[in-house]
Amino acid sequence: MEGHRQGVKVAKEIALASFERGVQYLTMYGFSAENWSRAQDEVSYLMDLYYQLLKYELKALFKRGVRFRFLGSRHGLPEKLLQVIDEAEARTAGNANGTLSLCLNYGGHEEVAAAVRSLLAEGVTPEGVTPEVIAQHLYAPELPPVDLIVRSSGEQRLSGFMLWRSTYAEFYFHNKHWPDFTVADLEAALTEYAQRQRRFGG
Repeated sequence: MEGHRQGVKVAKEIALASFERGVQYLTMYGFSAENWSRAQDEVSYLMDLYYQLLKYELKALFKRGVRFRFLGSRHGLPEKLLQVIDEAEARTAGNANGTLSLCLNYGGHEEVAAAVRSLLAEGVTPEGVTPEVIAQHLYAPELPPVDLIVRSSGEQRLSGFMLWRSTYAEFYFHNKHWPDFTVADLEAALTEYAQRQRRFGG
């Protein structure tokens, strides 16, 4: 539980530092669709942490003009958490100094499946299904493709994170666990990314 609490504190620090360094879009993976299998007391603690984060802890960031976006399925999330999600999105909708997105109850496969269900509901014909049309039906479709994925804890896998948007994403792996991640680690990731030559398949 202490690790989760520290992880939320680090998320706030990294978000603020990212926008101060010119990052325009930052997405954090908070809770995957598979995380419901964890112990009930841990899940309840996490839901309350994210409620507190959105209700109180991110106010300073929002006042700086950062927009908030939610990515994930609403199904199964506590009603009070959904309420603060909606409030944060509505309150910051006009902000233009960066976008902070939070993946909660998120799965990369489910995001694409939800997009397909939306297409079917709209009556889109098979011929009308293109990558561009699917992209327009993803969660928060205005978000751009991913440039850089920073993966902590020594893991070297996507874990379903933003599968559609990560086609040409660069990866940066760090052995530190997220609660130990620092602004200096962020700077190191951004510095290395700036030195890479991106080819986009060419």
